[in-house]
Amino acid sequence: MNCQECLDRLWPYIDGELDIASSDELRHHLAQCRQCFSEAELERRLKEMMRRACSGEHAPVRLRERLTKILQLY
Repeated sequence: MNCQECLDRLWPYIDGELDIASSDELRHHLAQCRQCFSEAELERRLKEMMRRACSGEHAPVRLRERLTKILQLY
């Protein structure tokens, strides 16, 4: 895996969306490449900060109902 492939897969990796083989390959690259490791750490921290900042907020009931109806169409 090269750096561009690693960065292209970084968000799916952080979100736990990659299969086991792809995750292992990416983890191996991160262990070898300081630059990609630093980028991954930045992205992980950003995601954690966003999660903490938004954890107390809930969408209004009407918005959730509308979104549920829209998603049921797909």
